[in-house]
Amino acid sequence: MSKVITESLTYRCSGQTFESRLVYAQDGLPRPALIMAPNWMGVTPGAERIAQEVASRGYVVLLVDLYGQTLRPSNADEALAAMMPLKDDRNELRKRMNEALAQLLGQSRVVLAPGKVAAFGFCFGGCCALEQARSGADLKAAISFHGTLDTPDEDDAKHIKGAVLVLHGAQDPLVPKEQLPAFEAEMSAADVDWQLTSYGGAVHSFTDPDANVPGKNQYNRKVSERAFAAMYNLLDEVFAR
Repeated sequence: MSKVITESLTYRCSGQTFESRLVYAQDGLPRPALIMAPNWMGVTPGAERIAQEVASRGYVVLLVDLYGQTLRPSNADEALAAMMPLKDDRNELRKRMNEALAQLLGQSRVVLAPGKVAAFGFCFGGCCALEQARSGADLKAAISFHGTLDTPDEDDAKHIKGAVLVLHGAQDPLVPKEQLPAFEAEMSAADVDWQLTSYGGAVHSFTDPDANVPGKNQYNRKVSERAFAAMYNLLDEVFAR
């Protein structure tokens, strides 16, 4: 595949300017489109590396700026302050995710494969991918890596159009255990094509090589590789339909 290119994609939403990252290989071939929601730190070099790795496998990835062009958290306190207004206002969160999707579908820099669109995210971004699916966005799949599963209105699951995959660390202390059965009940009641995989020995942020707080946020290479393989398997399946 050709060299992976990373470019800024700037647009307006909710009275703010946002600067997401469009990541793709310029080979002229139509490629499936993926919305990527990063963790609570937002658009970072680490998030860009993930987007580039995914794009190298034949996808066009839009790494979403959820906070706005001028807001780039530099520590956990700043990230929490940026994240919580969106956690508390899921309609605004969904609006920003869906505007990013519209920007991805409307750009002219790279050719997209018609009808082949999915979303994935990490930690807070996992919540964002699920909320976008609950909004009724035309997604073939929504994939959450170590994200929270709660939502203000569980009845919104009836709007989900594609498959849902949750990749969860079984020892994750930051995702309340009661969210798992509630999520299962929510998805089943809406007759969603869903999967939830709990990885033994994994805690929060198991895909993040920089996570190094044992028992809380910690990278797990084996589990990370298994989780990404599960995502790629699902994408192969839904994009082949």
